[in-house]
Amino acid sequence: MDYNYKGIRLVYCGTELSTESAGILGQEYHIFSLDDSSKLEAYLSSLSLFSTPDVIMIEVREKEEEAVFAIIAKIKNNPLTSGLIIVLLAQQHDVKLRARAIKAKIHDLYFLPYQMEDLKDRLNFLIKFKLIKPNIEQLSVIKKQKEYIIPTTKRIFDVVAAGGVLVVLSPILLVVALLIKMDSKGPVIYKSKRVGTGYKIFDFYKFRSMKAGADKELKNLSALNQYADDGSGTNAFMKIKNDPRVTKLGNFLRSSSIDEIPQLLNVLKGDMSLVGNRPLPLYEAEMLTSNEWSMRFLGPSGLTGLWQISKRGKADMSDTERKKLDNFYARNYSVWFDMSIMLKTFPALFQREKV
Repeated sequence: MDYNYKGIRLVYCGTELSTESAGILGQEYHIFSLDDSSKLEAYLSSLSLFSTPDVIMIEVREKEEEAVFAIIAKIKNNPLTSGLIIVLLAQQHDVKLRARAIKAKIHDLYFLPYQMEDLKDRLNFLIKFKLIKPNIEQLSVIKKQKEYIIPTTKRIFDVVAAGGVLVVLSPILLVVALLIKMDSKGPVIYKSKRVGTGYKIFDFYKFRSMKAGADKELKNLSALNQYADDGSGTNAFMKIKNDPRVTKLGNFLRSSSIDEIPQLLNVLKGDMSLVGNRPLPLYEAEMLTSNEWSMRFLGPSGLTGLWQISKRGKADMSDTERKKLDNFYARNYSVWFDMSIMLKTFPALFQREKV
């Protein structure tokens, strides 16, 4: 069934697209509607370079989940369709489905109830993001309309403070490094790729708190997905309670935040500031960046920030709360605001939960 033609092609696979919702989407998209995944697969097999859609929205039902993800895998592996924007729609919240969607690099996943106007705004952003900023590596070299330049006073304070702390703590850091070596096999410093201010990519340093091969075990633990990343740089929105991959020493390093001290080297290098929005893993920045998130990249990235002191270590931190705090800081940061956050950081260092 075809609706109004607006130039941007959207394929909807499912039976729940109401006339009202179709009308909202039809204001900007040419919609081609299919009943089920088998018809979607047949449709995709008939595409040519000139008939390939821009967006595919798929309803995911429990009985069709395997078929849907099989189709998604084919879409991703086909050069003709690998760049399509894919949005999944589900009847009810499902943590496992969300984790699977993240792993499959789906652009977004919506659970009922949702507002079609909000979904349309999200699609508009994804399309612009795709056209203007195809991937995070390219984003880092594109000249921004508004680039963040760290204020001189903030940079001087960062260098002096970070350098001073590293000098004072150097004997302790050497002991920690030795204990990590004795506790388990693997490197002392764990490096992962992160995205900071202006989509700049850099190596993010931490004391290693997990056993060797921890990344390979992540798949089996993904059902415990929470709101943030696990420091591995391989996933998005992933943080696991009582993570069995964490070593005994690692539990202490994390609960005391000693594992984050090497990030002072990132501060000295200019990758980030002492105070700012936490840099994100590559996948989270690329696949889950939205118009709500974009503001956070226009301010400084930092070792500690507003959301850390507000909800640090609590499992009830929602994505929406974190977005609001990050965006608020990006719009309102100042030297005095930074000092206030730093003073409040120390009581927040010791977490009550193993998250």
